[in-house]
Amino acid sequence: MSFSGLSYGPLGEHCAHLCVDMQKLFAEPSQWATPWITRVLPRIVSLVERKAEQTIFTRFVPAAKPGLGVGTWRRYYERWASMTIENVGPEMVELLPPLSSFCPPAQVIDKHIYSPWPEGKLQPLLAARQIDTLVVTGGETDVCVLATVLGAIDIGHRVVLVTDALCSSSDATHDALMTVYHQRFAQQVETVEMETVLSAWT
Repeated sequence: MSFSGLSYGPLGEHCAHLCVDMQKLFAEPSQWATPWITRVLPRIVSLVERKAEQTIFTRFVPAAKPGLGVGTWRRYYERWASMTIENVGPEMVELLPPLSSFCPPAQVIDKHIYSPWPEGKLQPLLAARQIDTLVVTGGETDVCVLATVLGAIDIGHRVVLVTDALCSSSDATHDALMTVYHQRFAQQVETVEMETVLSAWT
């Protein structure tokens, strides 16, 4: 049975909004700028305004300087030496305004890899709140959002992806991932627009 476009019913008290990496690091003039980020920001703000206490922001924190990192991350920060904290400054890790103004009551979890799960901060927070459903927004669809969604699936969370509140620096891989979510993860992932989330989250 469908509820306002959601296959598995409305969103309730055991739901949280997980907003992925909406940071200055991924806005102009950064080398990692995601062109759509300003387009999706107002939609994300509209949800956070209503559900600030249920919102958790993740922030991607680059290596402090070139040459750091474990395994392939060391090579990654040789390629992206210009994007280390030493070179961009710690202020680039901050959330985009006006999202930062919602903290608190919204919470922030920092991570040093694409996924927010392995470092062990997110799941205990969700478990303490008895969260079983995640409304996911942010970027990038095909990198950090992907890692976030796959980890949530493995844990068993219901995932609601807000299609018009996701962004990527690649249209092609964004579209490809949306197809994957539809065709391969239909039991675990629902894809809806923000209007549906706002009307369905009681």
